[in-house]
Amino acid sequence: SQEFKLAGALGPVTSLEKMAPNVGENTVGKGGTNLWSLGGVDPSTTIAIYFDITNPGTTPLPDGKRRFIQFLTKYQHANGTTRMRCTTLCGPWHNPPVLPKDEPMAERQAIMNSPVRMSFDQEAAAVLTARMAVHQTETDEVGDVLRWVDRSLIRLCAKFAEYEPDNVQSFRLSPEFSLYPQFMFHLRRSQFLQLFNSSPDEAAYYRYILSRENTTNSLVMIQPTLLSYSFNGPPQAALLDAESVRPDNILLLDTFFHVVVFHGETIGAWREQGYHEQEEHAAFRDLLEAPQADAQLIMDSRFPVPRYIVCDQHKSEARFLMAKLNPSVTHNSNLDDGSSGGGAQVNTDDVSLRVFMEHLMKLAVQT
Repeated sequence: SQEFKLAGALGPVTSLEKMAPNVGENTVGKGGTNLWSLGGVDPSTTIAIYFDITNPGTTPLPDGKRRFIQFLTKYQHANGTTRMRCTTLCGPWHNPPVLPKDEPMAERQAIMNSPVRMSFDQEAAAVLTARMAVHQTETDEVGDVLRWVDRSLIRLCAKFAEYEPDNVQSFRLSPEFSLYPQFMFHLRRSQFLQLFNSSPDEAAYYRYILSRENTTNSLVMIQPTLLSYSFNGPPQAALLDAESVRPDNILLLDTFFHVVVFHGETIGAWREQGYHEQEEHAAFRDLLEAPQADAQLIMDSRFPVPRYIVCDQHKSEARFLMAKLNPSVTHNSNLDDGSSGGGAQVNTDDVSLRVFMEHLMKLAVQT
């Protein structure tokens, strides 16, 4: 459709520099073309395509008008034949309603009821933003990229959140946007933008894998998954937070690149004393084996195979888990409120998710 044009692509692609009327002036990633080359493609290869709306906001589209886009993929199959796959997508356009200029609240209400807001895919948006941020690190300083991520998040919340101007307590995010800020929080702390303790080849490897994996795997890289195992019941999903670390449980962390089995202090002490080898403690043996079996299932289904780490609380390799947790409990917690609030201390100067959200809400509601 002529109402939008190609801005570019991000992924394992090379631009063939073919200009056409459907190519926009603004570029994102490998732009300035409508044709790209891939060295190889498999069922898990994912490419991010970015578009630029060219229809001016002052020219509303006819009611019922739909947008169309067609992808042509030409590839050589394993049997030697050349194949062409055509994928055509379409969807409706949304015309913002004409509002009186002297009623700012009417504009806010129109945004709240907009189908654009109701159809927002926060998981896909987080991955697309992450790819753009990683691509910008090739030309910009990491500090500038972090500020771009922050500004983009503030603009998004200022436009689509529900709030009263200058009233932080009234700030609310709908379910379609509620997880997006924490994705950005973990992206800012991830190995994609924080290069401390990563060699140049490690950083390049991490960023390349992010640029080609699907949304589910990319989200695991940005915000790892955490499972908790205890005597209290079956394994449960746990918050990626310092307060999830308990001496009497086992945690299974999946960061896509690493699979970590983390034993709490008490669990590790019992294992060292050999309780799991005694018949009367068969339940403890089963508890030790359960996360390792689940970790094996993860590694069997993933390529490249992640690094497998088994560690105990307060030991050296525990850093692989502690570095990923939201630092809600730090070495400064006792100084701040007189108690650590449970969990394990994370020795970092990074702000917690709670503080991050407080600053975000304050900046979003400013007039």
